[in-house]
Amino acid sequence: MDLDVFVNTHRIEWDRLDHLLHRGRKLTGAEADELVDLYQRTATHLSLIQSSAPDPLLTARLTQLVARARSTVTGTRRASWRDAVHFLTAGFPAAVYRSRHWWIPTAVLSALLAALMGWWIGTHPEVQAAIAAPEDLRRLTSPGGEYETYYSSHPAASFAAQVWTNNAQAAAMCLVLGAFLCVPVIWILFVNVLNLAVGIGLMSSAGRLDTFLGLILPHGLLELTAVFVAAGTGLRLGWTVIDPGPHTRRTALAQQGRAAVGMAIGLALVLFVSGVIEGFVTPSGLPTWARIAIGIAAELGFLAYVYILGGRAARAGDAGDIAAGERSAELPVAA
Repeated sequence: MDLDVFVNTHRIEWDRLDHLLHRGRKLTGAEADELVDLYQRTATHLSLIQSSAPDPLLTARLTQLVARARSTVTGTRRASWRDAVHFLTAGFPAAVYRSRHWWIPTAVLSALLAALMGWWIGTHPEVQAAIAAPEDLRRLTSPGGEYETYYSSHPAASFAAQVWTNNAQAAAMCLVLGAFLCVPVIWILFVNVLNLAVGIGLMSSAGRLDTFLGLILPHGLLELTAVFVAAGTGLRLGWTVIDPGPHTRRTALAQQGRAAVGMAIGLALVLFVSGVIEGFVTPSGLPTWARIAIGIAAELGFLAYVYILGGRAARAGDAGDIAAGERSAELPVAA
């Protein structure tokens, strides 16, 4: 595309749109219709320039012009309680449901890897010696050791807030860093799996695997599921960079990125629940079976939430993205 010819051809339309926007509420009915028509044309022009002949100055001007026109045409919209309810009952669970083909394999492979690495650590004394000195291992794994006292070493409320913050940050990093071709997500996931495997291996070598599972399962089921969802979504975002599908790479990344931001908010709420369980249930005096039952109930509740509400919303066309009318204009591309 010859950019100079394109600009000379459409400059009059852009100037006219700018003039109408400055008129504000003084427009006649015919002028308002003209503004809408020019807004749509300019949005198309912007998409063409971005995809065929990107020019920073022209793109900046048209982006500002389109944004002003969109605000005038659609009006300023404020988030409402209805938006929050829709997000919690449809948008977020639909996004999790639609990404299940990414996070379920991530969860299965991570669990298998953690079990395999845990077995390897637990059956090889030389590996345990490389992790820590014998006296340090005894301090970690003995009755009343650090693996047990960790969950009751701080007041429950502050401990729950701390683990919630840490886990929410890890999930957000998986979601945000996925765009870097998946590599940071794989590393974060591996570190989490390795930490779990070390606990499994060391406690099993001390004959106390049941104690470890009794401590990790109440909160760990929901917590790890949230991490796997974040990692799977991050991997999906990274794959979009490689294969954007029937859209331009910019449009596909924008769509997946908006869904990932919503996912981060939703997963923060899920991790808040797991943090409360970790702070108040895991170190409590409840029988082990009762603590594990609470963890299983929380996990089943989340899965039911995703597959029932999310599945219904996804089949109705909800992708966890913002409403179509609030997205930037885009052009179709050949598949």
